[in-house]
Amino acid sequence: MTDHSTPNLPARDFAATAAFYAALGFEEDYRSDGWMILSRGGATLEFFPYPDLDPYHSAFSCCLRLDDLDAMMAQVRESHVPNARVGIPRFHPPQQEDSGLSIAYLIDPDGTLLRLIQND
Repeated sequence: MTDHSTPNLPARDFAATAAFYAALGFEEDYRSDGWMILSRGGATLEFFPYPDLDPYHSAFSCCLRLDDLDAMMAQVRESHVPNARVGIPRFHPPQQEDSGLSIAYLIDPDGTLLRLIQND
């Protein structure tokens, strides 16, 4: 196996988190009372319970580097996540950043920021 890392993110409710990410194409690989693993292709997200998390004060984030950002954005739109500047959940469409990377931003229901980055 190639070296890799997986973000460990908070979830107030595993069922709600799994449902949100299922609409984005993620599948549940593992769940116990203390841990949940979701995957979509080569992207893996791991979640730990954080029932008292205030999503409006969350500082959790991660980057997902994707081979097909357009396909992910189609799923985000189909899942009815609002394209908005306020509120949770929400997304901001992809833009080419000063770095030259095309990046979209997704805030999940627990306030976690996911940077969705198109692979070169």
